Amino acid sequence: MLWFFLFFVWIWLLISIFADIFRSEMGGFAKAMWVLFVIVLPFLGVLVYLIANGNDMQNRALKQASDSQAAQAEYIQSVAGSGSSADELEKLAKLHSQGALTDDEYQAQKQKVLSS
Repeated sequence: MLWFFLFFVWIWLLISIFADIFRSEMGGFAKAMWVLFVIVLPFLGVLVYLIANGNDMQNRALKQASDSQAAQAEYIQSVAGSGSSADELEKLAKLHSQGALTDDEYQAQKQKVLSS
């Protein structure tokens, strides 16, 4: 049972490291060298990668999680809609002040929101 658990952790660690290598912003040659290092000398390669890039690996994972959460929240809000006339009027006023809507468009949209 212990060996199975350790094997599972090892596979998970390798997948995490390979995902991080390809997620990082280093050049293609550096990525290829890290992949070869981890494949040719697995224990040493994993240990050196974790020491060299452990903090960056954590930061990239946190950034990906927060980006994913923000995208999900944006999608949910776009599907659900704001629901409030006051929110819609606020958005229209903001668009009008930015110049995205002309006066006529603003008035038409405002009437549409108020009538619904």
